[in-house]
Amino acid sequence: MADDDSRAGARYTTPQILEYTNRVHAAHDAALAQAFAVPEGIPRIQLGPSEGRLVHLLLRMIGAKHVVEVGTLVGYSAIHMARALAPGGHLWTIEYEPRHAEVARANLAAAGLADRVTVLVGAGVDVLPTLVDKGPFDAVFIDADKESYAAYGRWAIANLRRGGLVLGDNAYLFGELLDDSKRAVSMRSFHELVAASCDSVCTQTPDGLVVGIVR
Repeated sequence: MADDDSRAGARYTTPQILEYTNRVHAAHDAALAQAFAVPEGIPRIQLGPSEGRLVHLLLRMIGAKHVVEVGTLVGYSAIHMARALAPGGHLWTIEYEPRHAEVARANLAAAGLADRVTVLVGAGVDVLPTLVDKGPFDAVFIDADKESYAAYGRWAIANLRRGGLVLGDNAYLFGELLDDSKRAVSMRSFHELVAASCDSVCTQTPDGLVVGIVR
């Protein structure tokens, strides 16, 4: 059920409600807690606990085995996804900053997932073409530089299997989606590409999550 206020964008979330629902549905174990506690000097821009759990469940629902992530940060979302993989599955995750990638590798090793995840360092637009021969993929999760979302979306659609998932975080672009900036134009192009190629929705997470199933 919704009312006119919530349909228009009002939210009934409070910090206390978020704490409760995260604790009940998306509690951290030691490995997730370690990855969520971003070291000093690295931005705290990872998914929230419930969004990480949502991505995990979506991958499990489709039996994902081969997955690409653009934007590793320190491996929090990668842990959620790697734990969702079907037996024999693998995650390739791309991180631009070498220091972030180093921390991510340590977090993934601490979680016992080093054999299921390859952390690649470089710009997404440069690294993605090197992964084409690993596909087709079951899912691509995008949470990286917003100016490149259109390019990431095009690559994802071209390299996902039919029925595969394309997921794009920060789909509201921090409230800037309808601006005239380069990154807003790229993000709108991403939305429109996914809508044209997939059965899709933009879910109302804190900053929006595009979910598309390739037709």
